[in-house]
Parts: sequence; structure tokens; C-alpha cells
Amino acid sequence: MIKAFIIFAALLSNEAKETYKVNAEESTVEWVGKKVTGQHNGVIELKEGKLEMEDGQLTGGTFTIDMTTIEDKDLSGEYKGKLEGHLKSDDFFGVEKYPTSTFVITSAVPQGPGKYKVIGNITIKENTEEIQFTANVEEKDGKITASADLTIDRSKFDVRYGSGSFFDNLGDKTIYDNFELSVSLVASK
Repeated sequence: MIKAFIIFAALLSNEAKETYKVNAEESTVEWVGKKVTGQHNGVIELKEGKLEMEDGQLTGGTFTIDMTTIEDKDLSGEYKGKLEGHLKSDDFFGVEKYPTSTFVITSAVPQGPGKYKVIGNITIKENTEEIQFTANVEEKDGKITASADLTIDRSKFDVRYGSGSFFDNLGDKTIYDNFELSVSLVASK
């Protein structure tokens, strides 16, 4: 009888936990990097990801970003190619050596209907830091949509080029350490 109860309890707990696979083609990751004299913006592709839900609440997730897909959207021609090449170089993200970055949700605290304080570990260039941000998550008809805006300090990931945290007297050549990501995810069972 005890064995039957344990099996039944395990089945119930598994039914409450659900994993949703992120559709990389429908999801977007937009970035903005700022410097003293202006800013650049673009996109980067999500390679894969999943969101974990339990009893209709976000509980976890893992995501892999394809760093080789960094694309600038505000320039064209030669300047676009130069910026993208520079961002992919060792001066910035070193995508030949570090082709992916990851994010793992370690905690998702409900803050109201469909709103969560998300805490997790982001790894860029083999450096891992904890970050937190607010995310909006909606589940409807077996599909999840989620969105979040977050700010990341690149200096914590050994991305030093043009950083006032590492170099003096940069003047108007300074590139700010913080860059912004705007993430929109679509996931299904």
C-alpha cells in the first residue's frame, strides 16, 4: 500500500511540472550598447532554451545564445561589417573561442499576476555572474510568451575594450560597461 501511494504521489508531482521548449525562430533578443558619443543596437539569436512551470508558475529555465550571430541593425555596408567583426573579436565577445553564452534561472519569485522577479546565472566568456530582473510570463493554450528587459555589466565578463573600468583617459572613446537586452520568448510543450 505504501509503495502504491509513493508511485501515485510521484505521478501527481510530475504532472504538475511542465517543460516548455523555446521556439528560437519566434523568439527575439535585441541589444543596445552605448558610448559617450552615441549608441548601437542589434539582435542576437537564441540557439535553444526551455522554461519550466509548476502549477502554472514559472520555476526555472535554461537558455543558450549563439554569440556568432551578433548583428548590428543601425549601420549598413562597410561600417556594419566592421562593427559586427569587432564585436565578435577578442576585444569584445571572442566568439571563435566562446561561441555561446548561457543563462540559467535559479529562482522565479511571483510579483503579481504574470510577473516574476527572476534570479539566475549568466555565463559569458566562461565568466558566470548572478543577475536579476523582472519578467512578464503568460501561459495560454499550451503556449508561453515571456518578455524581459535587463541590463548587463560587460566588465564582469572580461569584455574590456573601451571600458572606463579598465582604462583611463578614454574621453569620448569610452564605451559604457552596461548593455541592455530586450528579450521576447515564445515556448510550447
